[in-house]
Amino acid sequence: MSEIMTVACSAAKEAGEFLKSNFGKISEIERKKDKSLVTNLDREAEKMIIDRIKEKFSDHGVIGEESGSQTKDSDYVWIIDPLDGTHNFIRNINIYGVSIGVAYKNELVAGVIYMPEEDELYSAQRGSGAYKNGKKISTSDTADLSECSISFDSGIKHLPKTMLRVLDHLSGVVFNIRMFGSSARLLSYVAEGKIDLAVEFHDRPWDFAGGVVIIEEAGGKTISLKGKPLTCENIGYIASNEHVFDAVKKIVFDNIR
Repeated sequence: MSEIMTVACSAAKEAGEFLKSNFGKISEIERKKDKSLVTNLDREAEKMIIDRIKEKFSDHGVIGEESGSQTKDSDYVWIIDPLDGTHNFIRNINIYGVSIGVAYKNELVAGVIYMPEEDELYSAQRGSGAYKNGKKISTSDTADLSECSISFDSGIKHLPKTMLRVLDHLSGVVFNIRMFGSSARLLSYVAEGKIDLAVEFHDRPWDFAGGVVIIEEAGGKTISLKGKPLTCENIGYIASNEHVFDAVKKIVFDNIR
């Protein structure tokens, strides 16, 4: 395992264990400009992760959901969501995780997701396979959309006409639909084949950066809603196994343009 992966895994686990030990103990909740919520624990976990990164890679850039961009001019940038599933966490729903992605010259090259409640550590480095707690994982082999379990963006109120149109078309062809309230959870489930695909309209880089390489190294595919590879600058995506990727991409793209 490279030093980058070692630091990413240890930082994710440390932050995740901190969150788990403080589950149900939030002391402060704030509403951000985009109307999403942030807690004191989000900020503490993010600082914990950034401190670990800077100990080893002081010249690397960082994009944190709560602290913003500290990218400098480095080729390497770490993209962090210290508590993915904040709204679940606030409501004492224990579906949340820590997500860390690493980009080199704007290409995502490594990713880690840690789900503290289940003690599940997902990790991948470009060209080296995807793993869950050290065991290799792969996306599902479902090849028919009618058999697919999918995850869909829960923020429908933000773009109701487009999202409801896409959801209407997908719901008519897939087996069932889930909304987890945590990108870390849904992306890790795609990577290990527990669900077959996911469509998100509002996820930002810190939401998906940890999962992209994990899914692709597990045999899946990802793409932005503009038809480009996912980078540190995209919003929204499709992620799926390789078998249904083209079919779901057509449905989504035909209904957002």
